[in-house]
Amino acid sequence: MDRVTAPNQVPPVPPAELPSTLGALRAAGHQYRTVKQELRDNLLARMGSGEDRFPGIVGYEDTVLPEVERALLAGHDMVLLGERGQGKTRLIRSLGALLDEWTPVIPGSVLNEHPMHPITPASRALVDSAGDDLPIGWLHRSMRYGEKLATPDTSVGDLIGDVDPIRLAQGRTLGDPETIHFGLVPRTNRGVFAVNELPDLAERIQVALLNVLEERDIQVRGYQLRLPLDLLLVASANPEDYTNRGRIITPLKDRFGAEIRTHYPLDLDLELALIRQEADLVAVVPEHVLEVLARFARDVRESPSVDPRSGVSARFAIAAAETVAAAALRRSGLLAGAGSSGGGAASASASRPEAPVARIGDTVSVTSTLRGKVEFESGEEGREIEVLAHLLRTATAETFRARLAGLDLSGFTAIVAEGGAVETGELVSSAELLRQVGTVPGLAKVLDRLGLGDAPSPEEAAAGIEFVLEGLHLTRRLGKDVTESGRTVYGDRD
Repeated sequence: MDRVTAPNQVPPVPPAELPSTLGALRAAGHQYRTVKQELRDNLLARMGSGEDRFPGIVGYEDTVLPEVERALLAGHDMVLLGERGQGKTRLIRSLGALLDEWTPVIPGSVLNEHPMHPITPASRALVDSAGDDLPIGWLHRSMRYGEKLATPDTSVGDLIGDVDPIRLAQGRTLGDPETIHFGLVPRTNRGVFAVNELPDLAERIQVALLNVLEERDIQVRGYQLRLPLDLLLVASANPEDYTNRGRIITPLKDRFGAEIRTHYPLDLDLELALIRQEADLVAVVPEHVLEVLARFARDVRESPSVDPRSGVSARFAIAAAETVAAAALRRSGLLAGAGSSGGGAASASASRPEAPVARIGDTVSVTSTLRGKVEFESGEEGREIEVLAHLLRTATAETFRARLAGLDLSGFTAIVAEGGAVETGELVSSAELLRQVGTVPGLAKVLDRLGLGDAPSPEEAAAGIEFVLEGLHLTRRLGKDVTESGRTVYGDRD
């Protein structure tokens, strides 16, 4: 199933075997269907075939998607309510993939009129005069999706349309549909139109959508144009917007057939699946590091220091994974530079470039770079990084216990016994870290529990060792100091 084509993307070329005239279209047995009938039929067909109805949507299989499917089968326009970063827009855009891949249109019609169901006087006259010889065009489903981000400066003309003074000057009469420059909603006729952040739309502008949702016609400058629009209207909103920036007016809410609440991933596995799907990682990020970031995002959402009304976007964990991967890539680049100069920490591994593999120490960078994505309670002003750092340590300790519970880690504590120490950090190579720890009893079992395989690379082994050292520190079995140069030294607690 192909995704909805992005704006300004060139649509696919129609197959040559598609009918080219109205007569050929009728002879092929084509039947006119409304958009909602089309969505219903295609959804049922995909249910019957077992095909994924909403590819790329994670965590909604048993909650939101059944409600969306019921709304589509009922032919209801819908509004999705949920905090930021819950995938509302992604879900709305996926609806376009349930349309027919190709649909016939009257060439030149700005309203995408069906040749068997023209709605403007000019198109009806054209069909009457040309009959079965009427040439037809084909519109790909990627071009049948329209979207508008509601902003306070949005006008009725943007959404519905306005009188075109140039056409009036050419002699057409006021009230003639030919004098109207149609807005985004009618131009998406026979498609899916989305209004994002609907409460941000001024109430007087929301009124303009009342007729679209109920009577399925539009009014411009006081002239009622009986143009029966055929579309599915979907809106998104943050529930908090009802009290902060605006609200959805009651008559408009009443006209939506379905109000569906979205949510963040309900469990850790879904949070991890979302990160794996969406994050564009420039380096290898081991599973235990991704798990720490997923737990971190969930802990931030549940923290009493964070404003629960604004939510913590799923983009928070995704951006965190990308930041950690970038930190690993930066280390790889810096060590390569140090190795080529013949000195520094990388000299021991100068013969072998450091592969970019993320370690638990790389996660520290996210507390400063991502604090702007979180709305804190007013009493936490000035403590944002401190709060996030504490939650990150908590997530690391939770992952350590979940992954390595029951293992004998005495081999790691023995490394630093009697005054020994292990030094790691952003610019410590994997070869240097492995040299410091030497042969560690139980390391193979640790790496297996962390999902690093039977034959991990030196970088993966170093990532596993650093995670164990940090976990032992967080569970009060090792001491930890940070040097002035930024390196981390793990040693005996005494």
